[in-house]
Amino acid sequence: YCPSCRKPIRSLHLIPLAGYAMLGGKCADCSAPISLRYPLVEVAGAAAGIIALALFGLSLEGAGAFVFFLYLIALGAIDAETGYLPDVLTLSLMVLGVVANALDLFNAAPGAAILGAIVGYGAFRLVDMIFLRLRGIEGLGQGDAKLLGAIGAWFGWPVLPPVVFLAAIMALIGVGLAALRGAHIGRETPIPFGPALAAAGGAAMIAHGLNLPYFS
Repeated sequence: YCPSCRKPIRSLHLIPLAGYAMLGGKCADCSAPISLRYPLVEVAGAAAGIIALALFGLSLEGAGAFVFFLYLIALGAIDAETGYLPDVLTLSLMVLGVVANALDLFNAAPGAAILGAIVGYGAFRLVDMIFLRLRGIEGLGQGDAKLLGAIGAWFGWPVLPPVVFLAAIMALIGVGLAALRGAHIGRETPIPFGPALAAAGGAAMIAHGLNLPYFS
């Protein structure tokens, strides 16, 4: 439904990209602008399918990569808008990672996948606990810890350090760009880390498909 007038969106207008173009970026009932986020997410989903197909072909591994990408797109978009990473997505992505490696799709044995989930979640929870102890506020949300655990479940624990490093660089760039646009960034300004972590997870999948060191 339209967030402005609450009218249900017609089925014809739900066709990815085409619906947005037909409406001219406005609600059919109240003419309120439709956020550009919607077609951008749809473009990202299409790109995810193309990338998965290019890297892995028409295979079970390619289907798994496509699902992985779609989860990351959804999680990154939700966290960017709401500051929240839903358990129903992070935990199911974690389970799917263990299942995928039980099927020997991404070169991590089931035990390594489970260990990756534990190490990923545990590392971020430890950082959060230390930060909370020192500063009295949360430094990382539990959703971030669960998302990192999910990425570890897909690739095993060795992938976690480069993923965290890349995500931190991306987040710092994002903060820098926001500051340049005039946003006030203070010591206690909440910064969603999920989008950067999701982007780094996607990069890890691409690196795996390209057989790069630490990811293949």
